[in-house]
Amino acid sequence: MTINELLKTLATGGHLANVYLILGQADYLQRRLKIGFKASVPVDEQTMNFAGYDMDTVPLAVALDDAMAAPFFGERRVVCIDNPQFLTGETKKQKVEHDIDSLQTYLGAPMDSTVLVFFAPYEKLDGRKKVVKQLKKVATTIEIDNFSERDVRQFVNDQLKQDGYSMVPAALNELIQRTDADLTLMMSELPKLELFTHPEKTIAMDAVTGLVKQTLTQNVFDLVNKVLAKDTAGAVTLYRELLQAKEEPLKINAILQGQFRLLIQTKVLAKQGFSQGRLASELKVHPYRIKLALQMHHHFKLTDLNRAYLGLFQVERQMKSTAMAPEMLFSLFMTQFAGYQVPA
Repeated sequence: MTINELLKTLATGGHLANVYLILGQADYLQRRLKIGFKASVPVDEQTMNFAGYDMDTVPLAVALDDAMAAPFFGERRVVCIDNPQFLTGETKKQKVEHDIDSLQTYLGAPMDSTVLVFFAPYEKLDGRKKVVKQLKKVATTIEIDNFSERDVRQFVNDQLKQDGYSMVPAALNELIQRTDADLTLMMSELPKLELFTHPEKTIAMDAVTGLVKQTLTQNVFDLVNKVLAKDTAGAVTLYRELLQAKEEPLKINAILQGQFRLLIQTKVLAKQGFSQGRLASELKVHPYRIKLALQMHHHFKLTDLNRAYLGLFQVERQMKSTAMAPEMLFSLFMTQFAGYQVPA
């Protein structure tokens, strides 16, 4: 089942499963689903028949007791469980003890009148655990990460339509670029874009360029282009601007390394016939970043990508071991990279 199908079911009052597993870290979609599940209970029944429990502070047994109770003067009880770390392989000691055996017992025979929802904001669960195997077998699983660019566009356009607004295609493209197609970030930008364009209610390019800042990742992506173009002056200028914006040098360098690593992986695997979708799945990277990497990798040699990647590791080592200013270290890296001549 997809998230769009679930949202439609919640909005239309359709049949709900007894157990759901919402897997992923997209904050906006988690909030949308929580609102939807709560709205599936009539407003005058929500006090008694809807509840949410944070497993960081509340024992699992308390939530299960609620789940096993019959709805109070209603047809349905909805119980949401947040932060079920016991489903992961994390070894961090939890503040609260959880009765996992009771959960396994419940999953063996879920209450027909209860909708039990697990919100698991994790990349993956520990598939070796019995409770995870049982949960995946019983629950309807909805994955909310790694949305395609098409899905992101659809969500934004649907929200704009609901609000009575529209956005010109070029402006939407710019918004996607400036936010790395991060749906949570995009949706958080919409209110100010809508306010800026009221009462015309058509969001144009000037609104996006004037109000939406590029993410650090997108700024670094621009920096990668300047590095590979061997534009020393342009690269150093952009690097200086990032420092002036109070970005941490080690963080900039780490994202740079990550971008070059992605370009190398994409170039090698694309040559082996990997599709965009398979690359995103194998590399566990947002599909939009894969799309950008595929657009870039044809224009650059693997030797240049490798040299830049290794050179940035040297910059990181020097940042940690010398007193030289980060801008100077990056300038030296660019001078060496841009001036390198391939041996005859």
